[in-house]
Amino acid sequence: MGLPIIFCIDDDAQVLRAISRDLKTQYKDTYKILNTSSVKDALESLLALQNKGEEIAIFISDQRMPEMQGVDFLQKAMTLFPDAKKVLLTAYSDTEAAIKAINDVQLDYYLMKPWDPPEEKLYPAIDELLNDWQANYKPDFKGIKVIGYQFSPNSHKVKDFLAGNLVPYQWMDIGSSELAKQLCTTNNLQAVDFPVIFFEDGELLKNPSLIDISSKIGLNATVKQQVYDVIIIGAGPAGLSAAVYGASEGLSTLLIERKAPGGQAGTSSRIENYLGFPSGLSGSDLTRRAITQATRFGTEFLSPQSVKEIKLKDQYKTIVLEDDTEINAKAVVITTGVDYRKLETEGVEDFTGKGIYYGAASTEATSCKNKEVYILGGGNSAGQAAMYLSKFAEHIYIIVRKPDLSSSMSQYLIDQIGNTANIEVLGNTEITKATGDGHLEHMEIMDATTNTSRTVKADALFIFIGARPYTDWIGLEIIKNDKGFIETGREMNNYPEFKQVWKNSRDPFLLETSSPGIFAAGDVRAGAMNRVTSAVGEGSMSISLVHQYLSEV
Repeated sequence: MGLPIIFCIDDDAQVLRAISRDLKTQYKDTYKILNTSSVKDALESLLALQNKGEEIAIFISDQRMPEMQGVDFLQKAMTLFPDAKKVLLTAYSDTEAAIKAINDVQLDYYLMKPWDPPEEKLYPAIDELLNDWQANYKPDFKGIKVIGYQFSPNSHKVKDFLAGNLVPYQWMDIGSSELAKQLCTTNNLQAVDFPVIFFEDGELLKNPSLIDISSKIGLNATVKQQVYDVIIIGAGPAGLSAAVYGASEGLSTLLIERKAPGGQAGTSSRIENYLGFPSGLSGSDLTRRAITQATRFGTEFLSPQSVKEIKLKDQYKTIVLEDDTEINAKAVVITTGVDYRKLETEGVEDFTGKGIYYGAASTEATSCKNKEVYILGGGNSAGQAAMYLSKFAEHIYIIVRKPDLSSSMSQYLIDQIGNTANIEVLGNTEITKATGDGHLEHMEIMDATTNTSRTVKADALFIFIGARPYTDWIGLEIIKNDKGFIETGREMNNYPEFKQVWKNSRDPFLLETSSPGIFAAGDVRAGAMNRVTSAVGEGSMSISLVHQYLSEV
């Protein structure tokens, strides 16, 4: 947090130097002293300071300035920093104007020139004003600010991207935040501009793409080499594990992620059954540790970028990105994981991003304060989300088709949910319709036991159902099962087409696909255990198999 500011303006350079000198002598350790002799420069710098999230404690302005009178300057300054104290520097002849300004701009003090000695005529008055200001001062958030509409899919996408990439930010709803309204007014922002991101350096982006954001926050969106020993596609637990082991064992390693690192595990509010963390850890914390580890060993990250195709060229695999950039690799590990399955119920698509969310419990948790929240799904991700959201919401309802959670959720989560007063499990229940005016407001739910329906108030619905592998983009005759999961190893012998596409004299390695040198690990692989620990294990194992493959080519 930077120091609060005492801002001085006077067109007389000699007076400005004197007041600045005396203020620095007394307050330099606790306040930043800024000064200017130009009203135009002052107003421009004030807008930049506001956008950066700086705080001004006191304005000290000369009354008689050629560009603008001090009272008029203070009026303009207060639109940007309404809580700052206001001091007018006056000559004896300006006393009447100063007194009038007490009423016109709620002037806090007028200071007669000269103010010698400052110990008697300057510091006591400034001390009193600063003490008064500090009593009501709440430090502003230092970092990225996102302004938008609560029920906007674009706003949700930006928030989810920043949260997924572990970038702290402050969300401000234009409908309820006074600071958001103030920033919009002073920067002449219109509805078409939202969401708007304010960065710490004062720069802002209007309705930005994820590529624009990634460039600004320092994510790597371009490749540094044309050939890598191994390219890993997908930065979930399996991909991050493969990146750590690949880079640590001397392979030139590139990790490509289309959204944000961590995968579904990265959005978990608390993982309590991961080895070595008896108190549990959040998915974001696990992701942060893994990224730090992989980076330390030399892994390069490419994000956000999607792969649309893998082509074979001699002994190389050519990765084709969405922007048609081509990168060559000697081996590839596919760790793209799974997406939550879409709910095809009436009204759900209309309100996705407007009260209905897939995953994203941590991103939207604060908006659920004292609200009625529903969670669809009976797996561990749903249980972890319920426990996290229970700290914010008035009530949480977990909807599952089965009678209870016993067949799909870990017992430790079932016990926690059972001991949480504001969580209720609705077994044998389905959602049949979602309704609302511009955002989710109600849902129709049906009790399958009695075949009866009822309409319930619903402020938010978080969906955690099924697992659809992200493999639609994969060609090369790579064998997948009927659900789209990638087959690997000896299991491919069960497919008649395997002998037609596998032309190598050896059998495929355990995690190798039907295309030699292309491996699959984690949840995207058929037969995977769907646990964070097993995904991490498969990621590390894939690098051992990559070494074996590279030794033969």
